[in-house]
Amino acid sequence: MSRPATTETGNGLERDLNEASAFAPISPYEIYQQWEGVPVYKGFIIDDLLELELGHWARTGGKGAFVNLDGAGGTCDTVIQEIAPGGELRPQHHLFEEAVFILSGQGATTLWHDGGRKHTLEWQKGSLFSIPLNAWFQHFNAQGREPVRMISLTDATVIINRYRNLDYIFNNPFTFGDRYQGDANEWGKPGRYLDGVKKGRVWESNFIADLWQFQPKDYKERGGGNRTTLFEFVDNTMSAHLSEFPVGKYKKAHRHGAGAHIIMLTGSGYSFLWEEGARRKRVDWGRMSMFVPPIQWWHQHFNNGAEPARYLALKPWGFKYKVEELKDTGEDVKKGGAQIEYQDQDPEIHRVFEDECGKSGAEVDMAQFGF
Repeated sequence: MSRPATTETGNGLERDLNEASAFAPISPYEIYQQWEGVPVYKGFIIDDLLELELGHWARTGGKGAFVNLDGAGGTCDTVIQEIAPGGELRPQHHLFEEAVFILSGQGATTLWHDGGRKHTLEWQKGSLFSIPLNAWFQHFNAQGREPVRMISLTDATVIINRYRNLDYIFNNPFTFGDRYQGDANEWGKPGRYLDGVKKGRVWESNFIADLWQFQPKDYKERGGGNRTTLFEFVDNTMSAHLSEFPVGKYKKAHRHGAGAHIIMLTGSGYSFLWEEGARRKRVDWGRMSMFVPPIQWWHQHFNNGAEPARYLALKPWGFKYKVEELKDTGEDVKKGGAQIEYQDQDPEIHRVFEDECGKSGAEVDMAQFGF
């Protein structure tokens, strides 16, 4: 069986991809997944990303799995990869964007363009970075005893379904010099907050060393003692944000486009998600849980645990390059935004929170918001 990392991707798989588009009830992307031969996880939530069982991935030389949660709506996917102790993955490049978050372990990634110098970036648990579009890269595990596990958000779903030719996607020599020119300092340069963008909450950097240590900015408009920083990197379209809110509090409900993968870093609690006018769905989460609010579903996060709840949201859109109409998730829906203010929410929402805090032993701390 030919593989997309070779120039012999060949006529067999390319033919299958095109025939799937025309005749079969399966997408080209799903056929690609079958050819890759690693597990595919679906559903509404992953309880623990560190416990997810992976399979041998011949093309990458490590272990891996695809995660296609319901809320992504075909706009993006996530890929879990694992590198053996002291091991490495094979070099690769591709025509879809990829943002990488290190779930456990420490190591390094080498990056380069064809014919250019190689530059290496060292990372650890909690590091977040994005691969420049179609640049060569290779991941290494610097530990001799423990594996490395990482998760990546990609838009491979859209790209593979659109082009249906893996040789074009994985073996295209084009260099996106407007995104990454090959300078070592370019990829690892220090981050900075952008003046005047989203009230100064946008941090532009190609590499964030540790999201457990990063201190997000106060963002009182979202309620619940929330702090949030938005991340933009390597001139890619995809982005991310980091949020945290204290024990005994909850954020205001809001909604947005599909594909925001929420990875819980600390804390335990639950979220309500619902379509306009429909019954609320509840998901309970803890450290390393991941879920995705479906497109334009309201969702609201509640911390009835014993520590602040901190999460990373990996998103297939960003603010630097506008690709869709995004309403302000910190502005009242009655004023044209995408947020429900506390005074307008269903009173049952707060009553449930009080009950849940009573069960867990957390003290409700919402008096400053009128509760």
